[in-house]
Amino acid sequence: MDFARCITLENSRVRLRPLELTDFEDLKAIAFDKDVWRYLTTPMPQNSVELAAYLTQAVRDREAGKRYPFAIIDKESGRVVGSTSYGNLALEDKRLEIGWTWLGAEYQRTGINRAAKHLLLKYAFGELGCERVELKTDARNWRSREAMRRMGATEEGTLRSHCLTQGGLRRDSVYFSILKPEWDELCHTVFQQFEARG
Repeated sequence: MDFARCITLENSRVRLRPLELTDFEDLKAIAFDKDVWRYLTTPMPQNSVELAAYLTQAVRDREAGKRYPFAIIDKESGRVVGSTSYGNLALEDKRLEIGWTWLGAEYQRTGINRAAKHLLLKYAFGELGCERVELKTDARNWRSREAMRRMGATEEGTLRSHCLTQGGLRRDSVYFSILKPEWDELCHTVFQQFEARG
C-alpha cells in the first residue's frame, strides 16, 4: 500500500480522504464529547491543543506507514464528521484491519458509519487484493458489536486482557472478520444500496 498516495473514496452518502491537520475546525465541533471516545483506547482530547496533537499523530502514523487515517465527510453537510483508518496491514498475507473509527454523536446511527465501511471494504477487497479484513472492538461496546454483525462480519472470539485502555484498564477485545467470498455476497445484500447508487 502506498501511504504517500492520496486515496479518496466516495459513494452516495460519504466521502473519505486522508485526514489532515486542516480538519481541525470541523473536528473541534464534535470531538469534545466523552461518549464518542468511551470505548476507544485513545482518550478524548480535552482541549484544542490535545486535538491538534491527535491530528498531528495521525498524520505522522500515515507518513511512517503505520496506519492510513481517513477523514469521514458527510456529503449532505460537506463537513468532516469523524475519522476511520486502515491499520495492522499485512498485505503479504492479504489482510488488514479497519478501525480507529469515531463519529460525532449527532452522526451516529445515521448510516454514515456503514457507508464509510462499505467504501473501505470495497477498496480493501478490490484495489488492495485482500482476502481478509479484520475489525475489533471493546467487549463492553455492545452497540459496536451489533453494528459489525449487522453489516455481515463474523464474530471470531474474544482476546482477554488484550490491551491497555483508558483509565489504565485492561480491555477484552472482540474480533470480527469478513472474507473475500463473504464480501462478494454482502455486496448483493447488506451493502446493496451503496452498490446501486455509489
